[in-house]
Amino acid sequence: MAETPIPPDEAERLRDLDELGALEAPLEPDFDAVATLAAHICRAPVAMVNLLDGERQHFRGRAGTTWTGADRSSGYCQYAVCGRELLEIPDTLADPRYRENAVAQGEPYLRYYAGVPLVSGRGHALGTVCVVDHRPRLLTSEQRETLQILAESVVTMLELHRRAREAGRTEVPRPPGLERLKDRFLSSINHELRTPVTSIRSALQLLREGGLDEETERRFLLVMERNNERLLGLLDELLLVTSLNAGTAVFAPQRTDLAETVRRAVDDVADGARQRRHALRVHARSGVAVRADAERLRLALRHVLDNAVKFTPPGGAIDVVVTADPRPAVEVRDTGIGIRPEDLGHVLEDFYRAPEMEERAIGGTGLGLAIVDKIIRLHGGEVRVESEPGGGTRVRLTLPVFTGPDTGRSASPPSSPGPSGSPGPCGPEEDGGEAATGTR
Repeated sequence: MAETPIPPDEAERLRDLDELGALEAPLEPDFDAVATLAAHICRAPVAMVNLLDGERQHFRGRAGTTWTGADRSSGYCQYAVCGRELLEIPDTLADPRYRENAVAQGEPYLRYYAGVPLVSGRGHALGTVCVVDHRPRLLTSEQRETLQILAESVVTMLELHRRAREAGRTEVPRPPGLERLKDRFLSSINHELRTPVTSIRSALQLLREGGLDEETERRFLLVMERNNERLLGLLDELLLVTSLNAGTAVFAPQRTDLAETVRRAVDDVADGARQRRHALRVHARSGVAVRADAERLRLALRHVLDNAVKFTPPGGAIDVVVTADPRPAVEVRDTGIGIRPEDLGHVLEDFYRAPEMEERAIGGTGLGLAIVDKIIRLHGGEVRVESEPGGGTRVRLTLPVFTGPDTGRSASPPSSPGPSGSPGPCGPEEDGGEAATGTR
C-alpha cells in the first residue's frame, strides 16, 4: 500500500483542528443530518462527515454505517485533504493510484468515492464530507454542488462553536457578568443554529418519504443554500462584534451624505417590508453631511430597519426621518409591538433577547442593536431607544457633523454608553423633505 499522503500545511492544519475544538464539538446530531442528506441527494449507501487528525479518521457524522473511525491510511479522505476541491474516484479498482487501498481490495469493497474537503477560514482542510458506493458511478453537477454546500455548512458550524467558546471566556472582563453573557450567548446561538439545521432535517424527512420529483429536490437544494447563507451571516455577526469589542474593526470615516446612506439601507430591507405589507416611508433631505464610514453606518441602519420590519405586525408602518438640527440624526419609527420597560435598558447589550422574543418565537441573536450602538459610538455619536408595549419603537441615531479631512483607522474599543406618502406595493416611498421628530 502506498504511504499516507501528507499535505504541505499539515502542522497548521492540525493546529487549526485543535483550536476549533473540532474533535470535541458536540455536533454529532447535526453532522449526522448532513451525512444523511448527502447520502440521499447523492443516491449513495454510505456518507460521512470525516475529520482527520495526525493518525486517525473520526467519522463525526454518519449515514448507512456504524463505523466511528479508522486509521488515517484507510480509505480516500487522506487524498482529499491534500486538495481544495472535490475528489471523485469513479472506479477505485480501475485507477492505479487507489486500487491497492484496503477498502477497495477487501471489506467494505468500495468501488466509488467522492469527498469535498472541509476547508477552514484559514485555508486548511480539516476533513471531508464524503459519499461512497459499492459500484462504479459518477455524480451529477447538482450532487456535486450539494456536497460543496454541505461541506461549507459543516465548517460554519465548527467556526460558530469556536466563537461560542471564545465569547464565553473573553467577552466580559469581570464576573458575574461573564457567566450571564455566556448563558445569553449560548442560548442565542443555539436557537439560531438549530433553525437552519431543523429546516434541513425537515427537508430530509420529506425526501425519505419518497415520491418527490427532480424539481422538488432542486428546491430543497435552494433551501440548503439559504440556510448556509444564514449560518455564514451569523458567523459574520459574531466576527464583527468581536472586532468591535476588541478595537480591531477597520474604521474609515469620510464626508458622507447621510440621506444617500439612509436610502441605500432602506433599499436593503425593502423586500422584507413589502412581504409584510408595511408602509415603508422615507423623509430625507439631501445635503446633510456627516463624518462617517458609509458602509459601517449603512450596516447599523440596516440592523435598526431589520428590527423594525421584524417586530412590526403585517400592515404596519415604518418611517425613516433624516434631520440636521442641532446635529445630524436618523430616526426610525415603527408601529410594532414595542418593548417592555424592564427590557428597554438592556436592548443595547450584547446578546440580549427579551423574553417576549422567545414567547413569540422571533428569531435573532440579540446582537443587532448592540452592533448598532458600538458602530454609532465609534463615530462619536449616540443611540437612543424609546418604546412602550403596543405603542411602537423609536430609535434615534445621532452623528457628528463633517468638519475636517478624511481619515482612516482601526476602531478603538467603545466605551460604555452613560416618515410621508401612502403604502405602496413596490417598496419605500420618499417625500424628499424633512419630517417632524416628535414622539408618537
